[in-house]
Amino acid sequence: MKPDMVERLAEMPVPRYTSYPTAADFSEAVGPKEQAAWLGQLDPAEPVSVYLHVPYCRQLCHYCGCHAKAVRKAEPVEDYRTTLEAEIALVAAHLPARLKIGRIAWGGGTPSILGEAGLSSVLGMLKKHFDLEDDYEHSIELDPRMLGRDLCQALGRLGINRASLGVQDLDTVVQQAIGREQPEEKVAAAVRDLRDAGISRINFDLIYGLPNQTQESLLTTCRSVLDLNPDRIAFYGYAHLPSRRANQRLIDSASLPGTVERLQQASAIASFFIRAGYQAIGIDHFAKPSDRLAAAAREGRLHRNFQGYTDDDRPTLLGFGCSSISRLPGGYTQSESGIEAYKRHIAEGSLPTRRGHAFVEDDHERATIIERLMCDFSVDLGQNAAGYADELALLRPFALSGLLTVRANRISMTAKGRPYVRTVSAIFDRFRSQGQNLFSPSV
Repeated sequence: MKPDMVERLAEMPVPRYTSYPTAADFSEAVGPKEQAAWLGQLDPAEPVSVYLHVPYCRQLCHYCGCHAKAVRKAEPVEDYRTTLEAEIALVAAHLPARLKIGRIAWGGGTPSILGEAGLSSVLGMLKKHFDLEDDYEHSIELDPRMLGRDLCQALGRLGINRASLGVQDLDTVVQQAIGREQPEEKVAAAVRDLRDAGISRINFDLIYGLPNQTQESLLTTCRSVLDLNPDRIAFYGYAHLPSRRANQRLIDSASLPGTVERLQQASAIASFFIRAGYQAIGIDHFAKPSDRLAAAAREGRLHRNFQGYTDDDRPTLLGFGCSSISRLPGGYTQSESGIEAYKRHIAEGSLPTRRGHAFVEDDHERATIIERLMCDFSVDLGQNAAGYADELALLRPFALSGLLTVRANRISMTAKGRPYVRTVSAIFDRFRSQGQNLFSPSV
């Protein structure tokens, strides 16, 4: 493949496909009325997954692309907790029966900012309106800088059994450039305290493509990460979108690695962790072979949701909190992103749905194709191949360049084509004729 084609493909702005359709394609045609109807259609016998969004951090890092806000006072956090609990009760009132929860995931922001009492209170509200399955997974995203032994012990008491640590990078020069100075000793102490608290399932979230990163500095970080022995590693490519994220304007664009360098960084990271005994999962995850995510990947049971790769196969996701997204029988719904607007809806007794997408049959089929490509790097179009003649025609240049093969209606990414699977997936996305500038580069 010619170098200029490599750069063109790698620079193409395409979605990460944590859903299909993507959140960028939601519209205000879906609101509280539609969400209420879809909640009422849930099968009482089918367990659901729950996501709880806490948008607050003590400080906002320069690279952050999440719906998050820096806060120093306790009152806004407490007010938000009260609203979050009211939303849980409000959603429960629209359900056909008392449902079971199979998974709980806290994200943000920094969810632990609620403290033990706040987290316990929200969990109490969930238990008031839902039943928990015996072996449910209970995960939380954590900032190592905010952890200590007491908080880790509290998380253990609350039943947290998986923790995702925002490590990002362990190089001090890179940390200064992204506004997140976090000594390696602090990360190591967080891992030790979590394990001492009985939270043995540890994930690390890291980022490549950051300012001042080099392949050498990244490999040094990788060696330090390996010493801490996490069960899973997510190594995301940094999405620099300063036109949409004011905080990212604090990053000097000239200090960011170029397209070819990003490709080399991603390749070096993958090679390192594979040699270290981790199993590569999709485009940016690695897991110990004994981990449930690795087993799901080997067995073709891997999925994508708004937290990335998962072995969660539950069809329903209930999102609580501002900006959270729910997946329901009829479609996707997303809550108000603004904290005050979100709180106002709940205070008025109204579901805080701002926008969403109502499924049509074509969505389910295309979602399956995209998910299998993103998870397995392969998909069999089977008897439906004739309906994708245009898409298959668009894949011919990829096949001629050795990036994929098409045999007997099965599309398979080659080893050198896997970095471009998002671009290939976008060919099956009926929304991608517009709004391309909303997304990050494919690699």
